[in-house]
Amino acid sequence: MSKRALIIAAVLAALALGGGGWFYLRGGGGEGADQLALYGDVDIRETRPAFNDSGPIATITVQEGANVKRGDLLATLDDSRYAAALAQAKAQMENLRQSLAKLVAGSRPEEIAQAKATMDALQTTYLNNEASYKRFADLAASNSGTIQQRDDAKAAFEAGRQQYEAARQAYLLAVAGPRAEDIAAARAAVQAAEAAAELAQRQFDDTRLYAPSDGVVEDRVLEPGDMASPAAPVLAIALLNPLWVRAYAPESSLGRIRLGMKASVTADSHPGRAYEGWIGYISPTAEFTPKTVETPELRTALVYQLRVYVCDARGELRLGMPATVRINLNQSADAPQPGCGASDAAAR
Repeated sequence: MSKRALIIAAVLAALALGGGGWFYLRGGGGEGADQLALYGDVDIRETRPAFNDSGPIATITVQEGANVKRGDLLATLDDSRYAAALAQAKAQMENLRQSLAKLVAGSRPEEIAQAKATMDALQTTYLNNEASYKRFADLAASNSGTIQQRDDAKAAFEAGRQQYEAARQAYLLAVAGPRAEDIAAARAAVQAAEAAAELAQRQFDDTRLYAPSDGVVEDRVLEPGDMASPAAPVLAIALLNPLWVRAYAPESSLGRIRLGMKASVTADSHPGRAYEGWIGYISPTAEFTPKTVETPELRTALVYQLRVYVCDARGELRLGMPATVRINLNQSADAPQPGCGASDAAAR
């Protein structure tokens, strides 16, 4: 009886072991034929803003860990030189604008009246000198006057006529106003001054550094007093959107995954919490398995890089955090396009 019982127990144990192994391979004990588990790290984009001009840094308004919004002021340069240049450019522009306005307006009525009065006065003098010259010419012809008197009268007459003609031309110019060429030249000068003022304004604005996107300040690369330049980043800012897990899929699973497939992401730092995600990128080229990737595949096997975008409204995932991605391989191809929607907004 004891030998028979031992044989029966051994058979039952073998059946139990075989059944358990079959159950594990079918996916009941974890990932199986219908579910793919991938391992990777949380990744984000980073920006390193720099000033568009050179100069000593005056202030940096944020610290490491600060949340910034697009357009927030981050830092400033010493702007004394740029402020002076801007004031000079604006004054020059205003001066040329007033000169142009004067030309466009033409002569004032008072100026025209003054020119006419001067012309009329010189015309009277000119006509009087003409009459005097004729009298002295007649007297000299009859030997009643001297040649010198006639010549003096003639000289006065000619001078008066020239003065009158100059006054008449001045009056005509006052009536006609400035030349079109002078107005065009003045307008071009104003345009050049406006461009110079705009450039000076841009250079002054470049002494302010603003956040290019929403994010979190990772590092203050420079400090107040350091010399900034377009090639020297001032801050390092982590962009919180988009957020993804960089993982690698074995070649044997490549035929069963596609862009847009939903995924569940978990991290050791937050046990029991799963984050919604979807496959947003599949590399078109294969590569050897990186040493930092832990998969059940052999190290020499070819893998394809994936980006699994994640919805993390609470801001719990951090750059470089290990994460596990689980993908149900039986998803319908007609499923709606995934994204961070109402559930993500509610978490906020």
